[in-house]
Amino acid sequence: KHLSSLSASMYTEIQRERPDGGNILTHPDYIDGNPDLIKPKKLLNPVKASKSHQELHRELLMNHKRGLGVESKPELQRVLEHRRRDLLIKQKKEEEEAKKLQSPFEKELLKRHQRLDQLEKEQEKQEDHAPEFIKVKENLRRTSTVTGDEKAA
Repeated sequence: KHLSSLSASMYTEIQRERPDGGNILTHPDYIDGNPDLIKPKKLLNPVKASKSHQELHRELLMNHKRGLGVESKPELQRVLEHRRRDLLIKQKKEEEEAKKLQSPFEKELLKRHQRLDQLEKEQEKQEDHAPEFIKVKENLRRTSTVTGDEKAA
């Protein structure tokens, strides 16, 4: 009992020493009423200031007043989502049918076409790395064979 009265008296002494009542936070200067200082203004929340947010909030309040749940959507929105969903399902089915209708011959042709494209790209890369004099020499050979063929005809 003696300890509790001693600690209580220490607490009251600390309180007496602090004129601000023990508050650790400092008071802002604009409360003093100094006219030279600019008083801070509360910042606007850009989300709440947006038109779409305000319209959504208004719609939610109206639905709440009518007793509609958040789960229920407007009829137009439900119909549009249903159409979009049906369109996606139809497109997926068409793609699957197109894949099934490909014969093995068509698949093999597609593979060969892809291989030829790859080979052409590799050749173009190799030609790009070749020195300039080799490219000029190849062009000269082509022109000389063309002129030689024209003379024979």
